[in-house]
Amino acid sequence: MGPTLHDVARVAGVSIKTVSNVINDYPHVRPGTRERVNLAIAELDYRPNLSARGLRSGRTGVIGLAVPSLRENYFAELADAVIRAAEKRGLGVMVEQTGGQRDAEMRAVSRSRPRFLDGLLFSPVSLGQEDAELLAVDGPLVLLGERIFGGPTDHVTMHNMSSAQAATEHLIEIGRRRIALIGADPRHRDDEANSANLRLRGYRRALEQAGIPFDPLLVRPAVMSDWNRAGGAAATHRMVKEGVDFDAVFALTDTLGLGVLRALGEEGLRVPEDVAVIGFDNIDESTYSVPSMSTIDPGRDEIAAIAVDRLIERIKEKGDRRPPETYKPDFRVVRRESTGFRGVD
Repeated sequence: MGPTLHDVARVAGVSIKTVSNVINDYPHVRPGTRERVNLAIAELDYRPNLSARGLRSGRTGVIGLAVPSLRENYFAELADAVIRAAEKRGLGVMVEQTGGQRDAEMRAVSRSRPRFLDGLLFSPVSLGQEDAELLAVDGPLVLLGERIFGGPTDHVTMHNMSSAQAATEHLIEIGRRRIALIGADPRHRDDEANSANLRLRGYRRALEQAGIPFDPLLVRPAVMSDWNRAGGAAATHRMVKEGVDFDAVFALTDTLGLGVLRALGEEGLRVPEDVAVIGFDNIDESTYSVPSMSTIDPGRDEIAAIAVDRLIERIKEKGDRRPPETYKPDFRVVRRESTGFRGVD
């Protein structure tokens, strides 16, 4: 048998009730006492009995996370950040892939509170603004991403437009004027909540404020299924083959940017001497690419922590529910070798 609640109480020098209060995150526990109990839990590697907990409180200590695809670096790293944030708060996480398919996303929301989940973090890509009413579910739900605004649930998103503007401004600041954008989504050009469209608007705003004419030849599509290395590489090869003049690339994701770097090397173009490159997402791989890739850090770890905290608040909420809120963590421009900066930021 593993360590018990009694064992934790004995090591921490407190009562079993105090240990239970710490595990269930009751607020009226002295900080010093809470620390002793948490140290004892860590020392003994104690794992609460979720089934027993659920029978007593109606909660299981497990939350859900529904994302489009764990093959995409951003969502894989987001899942990792959510799991780490949840573990710090004594929660487990069940991760579900929707494949970005509308039916799967609707199923994920409709069963957002099965018996074994206390609540759900949900990142849709196929559901849109017209589907906001689908989020009016009984169980606690926090929305991630940019697809639906003003819905009936808390929403944690990022500064897509202003951060894309900052990425483009960084390229302008280092003297680039023929800045290509790779990752546009022409299928949904009228969708104002589309990530690609928001980032395109930020790009265009930066050009306009710098007095640089917008050239549609520099805007290259990569539909959502091609937001990967192959899509970035293919778009870059096409520009070179068509003889398009460009001295910088803003890739709408780091994964696209990695494909851009590969294609530029295959075309005999030097980075950043001939073409500077900046991506978006600050995935781990961008730090170790050759050259290391400048990028936008949208605050992924903070997004995960805020989302978990908001979900916990909703799970604990009793009586009248407070109105839904939207949260946008700060972003930062990470300057690396692909735009002429040495070292690892």
